[in-house]
Amino acid sequence: MSEQESQQQQAASSPSLGAEALPKVSSIPNGKRPLLPYIFVLIFLLSLLPAPLFFVGLLAPSSNTEPVKIIIPRGTSVQEITKILDQKGVLVHPLLFRAASRLLAEDNLKAGEYELGVGLSVMDIAALLRDGQSVRRQFTVPEGLSSHEIVSLLGGVEGLSGNVGAVPEEGTLMPETYVYAWDNNRAEIVKRMQEAQRKVLADLWVKRQEGLPLRDEQEALILASIVEKETGLKAEERGRVAGVFINRLKRGMPLQSDPTVIYALTEGKGPLGRALLYKDLKVDSPYNTYQNAGLPPKPICNPGRAAIEAVLQPEKNNYIYFVADGTGGHAFARTLREHNKNVANWKRVRRP
Repeated sequence: MSEQESQQQQAASSPSLGAEALPKVSSIPNGKRPLLPYIFVLIFLLSLLPAPLFFVGLLAPSSNTEPVKIIIPRGTSVQEITKILDQKGVLVHPLLFRAASRLLAEDNLKAGEYELGVGLSVMDIAALLRDGQSVRRQFTVPEGLSSHEIVSLLGGVEGLSGNVGAVPEEGTLMPETYVYAWDNNRAEIVKRMQEAQRKVLADLWVKRQEGLPLRDEQEALILASIVEKETGLKAEERGRVAGVFINRLKRGMPLQSDPTVIYALTEGKGPLGRALLYKDLKVDSPYNTYQNAGLPPKPICNPGRAAIEAVLQPEKNNYIYFVADGTGGHAFARTLREHNKNVANWKRVRRP
């Protein structure tokens, strides 16, 4: 074959540059298929399988059959919180809670006391701690306690932290029921009580009855503290007792209130522990309203809202005297003669 013929033959057997070459298809023996594509599909399916199980785990209920209380101290890490929860048996799996904490709260969980109900998922628990939905506790400060007594009461309230510090001024704490959470600070609770007292006093002062012999809010607070101690057993008499003291102040008469003498003896640090004696009425103290006309220099207790309101809206009456009647209340009199009869009756009731 000549060189020219050979080139022509090669050109005839090769595709032209303008034509698209067909792909080569290898022959496959009949009945056989390649395994590699199936392996890839299998791996893909296996990689998807844990995802449903993961989300099911996040929503699965815990196995505890009763509510569980937990306390998360301040500064506790997510890892430590997870350990606390796991030890209480409320987690389906610790890793699931860690994931829920990250997803829902970016690991920003709040300290506090929590009650975890039955059947909560790790998502529920993480949301609870994220939102700080802690247990709300409460305690009550009765009317008429001294500041020393209230500080002592706060010291025994479970779950509060820290110290009050210096005993607050007498009369500056509002007696009522306070809601708090675990690890709230006692000093902060005192601030709340002081703010509540300031607000109540200010609100009632602007609504006061005209013509009262009280120069300012502080004098109203002082008189309210005396009314509070005089009417501890019969609150419905507050307005009437306040009216008697208002009448005496207007006439320049000593208030002659036994609770002021008791405060002079105890300084509000606790109960007197015995009956008041006649010689006690002569104690030399600015708080002794038998020896001094007008009001004491400061309150003798922490009065409640009702006592303050009674002083600023007292009953209008002509009574000048009152004495215990043996039932927890008082017998009132307009004249000394009437009063002496009431005193004699009281002595008969008290005699064994």
